[in-house]
Amino acid sequence: MEPAFYRGDILLLHNGYSPVEVGEVTVYKLKDKEVPIVHRVMKVHTNTTTNKQYLLTKGDNNVSDDRGLYNKGQLWIDRDDILGRVRGHIPYAGMATIMMNDYPKLKFVVLGGLCLMSLIGGE
Repeated sequence: MEPAFYRGDILLLHNGYSPVEVGEVTVYKLKDKEVPIVHRVMKVHTNTTTNKQYLLTKGDNNVSDDRGLYNKGQLWIDRDDILGRVRGHIPYAGMATIMMNDYPKLKFVVLGGLCLMSLIGGE
């Protein structure tokens, strides 16, 4: 979702029952997919009989919409697939976690340092 958000930003989410609007940034998870996706809502289709919303999303840096990411034959995502709507973010606050996952040896260095500090800094 660059340039709105970058890798390592922590997103503050809200998922109220109010209708989703065009332009909102949402986090959604599709069935049979492991990773949630953060993209902006481009179109909203509301079924007038059931009052149910269906959404079409697109990443800010992507050329086309997300229909290629959806499950086979799926043209819209269901409102129930939305995990949350972005209400704010904390820039780069998640970089420590990302670094430890990208470089597993860093976990041992950090844990070792914490253990050493607890042994040395006794009360």
